[in-house]
Amino acid sequence: MRLTIKSFLPRGLFGRAALILIVPIVTIQLVVSIAFIQRHFEGVTRQLSQSVLVELALIRKGSVLVPDRPGAKADAIDLAAAYGMVLDFPQGPGVQGDVQSWRDLTGSLVIDALRAGMPDVQSVDLESGDGQVILIMGPATGPMRVVIPRGRLSASNPHQLLVIMSLASVLMTLISYAFLRNQLRPIARLASAAEAFGRGEVVPFRPRGALEVRAAGAAFLDMRLRIERAIETRTFMLSGISHDLRTPLTRLRLGLSMLPEDQEVTELLSDVIEMERLIDAFLAFARGDAMEDPVEADPVALARQIVENASRMLREVDLVLGPGPVGPLPMRPQAVQRAVENLVGNGLRHARTVRLTLSGSDRALRFVVEDDGPGIAQAQRDTALLPFSRLDAARNPNAGGGVGLGLSIAADVARSHGGSLTLGRSDDLGGLRAELRLAR
Repeated sequence: MRLTIKSFLPRGLFGRAALILIVPIVTIQLVVSIAFIQRHFEGVTRQLSQSVLVELALIRKGSVLVPDRPGAKADAIDLAAAYGMVLDFPQGPGVQGDVQSWRDLTGSLVIDALRAGMPDVQSVDLESGDGQVILIMGPATGPMRVVIPRGRLSASNPHQLLVIMSLASVLMTLISYAFLRNQLRPIARLASAAEAFGRGEVVPFRPRGALEVRAAGAAFLDMRLRIERAIETRTFMLSGISHDLRTPLTRLRLGLSMLPEDQEVTELLSDVIEMERLIDAFLAFARGDAMEDPVEADPVALARQIVENASRMLREVDLVLGPGPVGPLPMRPQAVQRAVENLVGNGLRHARTVRLTLSGSDRALRFVVEDDGPGIAQAQRDTALLPFSRLDAARNPNAGGGVGLGLSIAADVARSHGGSLTLGRSDDLGGLRAELRLAR
């Protein structure tokens, strides 16, 4: 996999907004710290170092040019004291090499200035003395050591200013974090309400936040209201159609049952029964689970009930409890049971062995129905999920009493629970593998 800049960027809106805010702050801090503060202190250090070099030249002149004059060294020591320095003349060879701490931001400038202005400098120690610079020079009369206060050579390092800037940056970042969190919380609530509505749950929601977020929330509420009205209108309409169609079909069926039995009457009764079954299947598909509210249900008990219902029809279904959490969760148990029974019934019509596997994870619950039947070709699996779909004779949903709505009803129930229905091939049994996934 090729790595790009997008691979390292945050995916969430909050992370991206925080990145947009933090990157300019950090950039400004670096620019100010490097381009302004450091350059300013470097200029001050050069000026101070030049002044100290003039004083060192006077001290060195008094002790070196007239070394035989009585009291010359004492006068040089007094002169150094007047400049705020400590001068002595150690015995033996001078120490070679410079000493500098890595934390000293202007130490290199001080050393370069002293060595450039005093050609016989042997060493510059910026670390041994407590806030002092120990300078050793090597004139002809012997080494001369000068202890100079560091404040005479360079301005104080900008540590305090950097600390203040860092603390101010942290404080502003925390304030920005709280502000962003307050602004993005309504968007997260809107996403949660939309996700819950996709699972068929209606959670309380009131638009909050900025004007654009409030507009999006109001549009969502309007959309949710229209969908609820459409579902309610469809449910009432289908209930009326069911009542209006069942009454004449019942009269027709009663009238045919009173006629003398013959081949034609038997065929007509069969047609009436087929019409009733088609109407029931169509209404079940169109109604979906709109009339049922989500409740806490046990999927294990539901799966065992499906297997028991199949055994009452003298058909055997193997139940396997797979890995993962399969405890109770909010669902519409009647709709889920109807969807899984459609998958099991589809397998029983086309296969001899049917297996129902129940497994779960932290994010989903899975009902997997496998059989040893002919299965469905990969090119026809998407078509099989459409209402009243027609497949080949190997596995035609209309064969054996079906009307081609079982898979469609199961897919609709899965979507209303935030999941999906996936068709594939069973690795163990060789037939169809239908996985009904419900989101937790």
